[in-house]
Amino acid sequence: MIPTSDITGLVLAGGRGSRMGGVDKGLQTFRGAPMAMHTLLRLSPQVDHVLINANRNLAAYESFGVPVVVDSVPDFAGPLAGILAGLEQCQTRYLLTAPCDSPFVPTDLAARLSEAIEANDARIAMPVTTEPDAQGEPRRQVQPVFCLIDTLLADDLIAYLQGGGRKIESWAARHATVEVPFDDASAFANINTLEELHHLAGRR
Repeated sequence: MIPTSDITGLVLAGGRGSRMGGVDKGLQTFRGAPMAMHTLLRLSPQVDHVLINANRNLAAYESFGVPVVVDSVPDFAGPLAGILAGLEQCQTRYLLTAPCDSPFVPTDLAARLSEAIEANDARIAMPVTTEPDAQGEPRRQVQPVFCLIDTLLADDLIAYLQGGGRKIESWAARHATVEVPFDDASAFANINTLEELHHLAGRR
C-alpha cells in the first residue's frame, strides 16, 4: 500500500455553485461547520497534508489552516482545473481528491484506492458504487471526483485541458486507471442544492 506520507489530499472548492444559486458551496454551513471543513477533516487523517482548491473567498478558506491553491486555467474550467492546481503544488507522489460538497467521504478512501493502484500497477484509482436507477434497478456509478492520481501525470493533464478537455473520466481513460468497488454509495453523496443541504443535515 502507498504510505500516507506519499499522499497529499485536495479539497475541491473551486466551482461556481451554479445549482445552489451561485453561492460558494464549500462555505455553506452543514451541521455547524462549513461543508469544506467536513471534507477536510475526513481527508486529513488519511494523507500527509491537505490543500484546498478555491477561486473566491480565499481568506475564508485560508482560515481553515491549510494552503489554498487557485486554478491556473481561467473561467472556472471545472474539477480538472482544480486537480491540476493541486498537482502543480503537490509535494508528494500522489494526490487524493474529494469535492467540498461531500461531507461523508469514506475514512478508508486513501487506503483502498492506494492498495488498488499498487495491485494493478495503475496511475489513477477511483471509486465505483452501485445505486438504484429510476426503475429501482442496480446501476453502476463511477465517482470520478474522488480519485487518487500519480502526480507525474500533471503535464499530460495540462495538454488535455489546453486541448479543450474537461471530463475527468475522459482524461483518466488516457492512462492505466483502476475502479474500486465501495459498498456505501451514500458516503459519496454530494450536496448540490439548498434542499439537499437541509435534507442531509438531518441524516444520522
